[in-house]
Amino acid sequence: EQRRRPDPGRTNVVGGLRRERKPSTMGSDQVAKRLSSLTVGDSPGTPGVSTPLHQRREPVLPEQALRLTRPTDGFLCPLSANKYKIDFKEFEIKDYDSGESLFHVKRDPEAALPTVPDDIDPAMEAAVRTVRYTFPTSFLGRKTIRTALVFSVGPEPVPNFRMIERHYFKDELVRSYDFNFGFCIPMSVNSWEAIYDMPELTKEREEEILASPFEMRSDSFYYVGDTLVMHNKAEYQYKD
Repeated sequence: EQRRRPDPGRTNVVGGLRRERKPSTMGSDQVAKRLSSLTVGDSPGTPGVSTPLHQRREPVLPEQALRLTRPTDGFLCPLSANKYKIDFKEFEIKDYDSGESLFHVKRDPEAALPTVPDDIDPAMEAAVRTVRYTFPTSFLGRKTIRTALVFSVGPEPVPNFRMIERHYFKDELVRSYDFNFGFCIPMSVNSWEAIYDMPELTKEREEEILASPFEMRSDSFYYVGDTLVMHNKAEYQYKD
């Protein structure tokens, strides 16, 4: 098993709101089913690009993903782009200081990576590729969060595995991450950990977030080298 911790120096924070990958209070069975299908991408407009990325046929490079200023409108790669058979198996979020587990989901180890046709209905595709998370309001007051993702890869080596994650609130970019896992051995199971500092929010901003369910959104782009192989979407709300 490989264990790699992303270089925190590659985390980029935009604006006064800081957020990160997080979990949900949706049922564990439901999340587990979707964990296996977190392999997609979508895109809106990019500065200097007249045609939305999801309507363009040429590959979407990491530099383009890093220039996105709002959530994408469509998926930037087909489900079949995951030729490395990267499969997410377990995900946990903990409070870094106390060690309290805030969310944990683990798939059945015998469950196979599902096969979904590229001509899947767009509405169904969006449902498969998007996860909605609900967190208690106290989550916004956490100071530091640790996330741990366990994933496996298929028979091909995975060089330079990279995740770019863009977080938005009401279509405003509030945080961007750029993590490099590096090389993955064929048929290996890997652990990817990330630590996020959670700065204090102003009372006004916190109230705005609480009053705007699912207006906090994120796009996660997974690259092998410069090739986009997966794209996930998530939406968040905070309530007790």
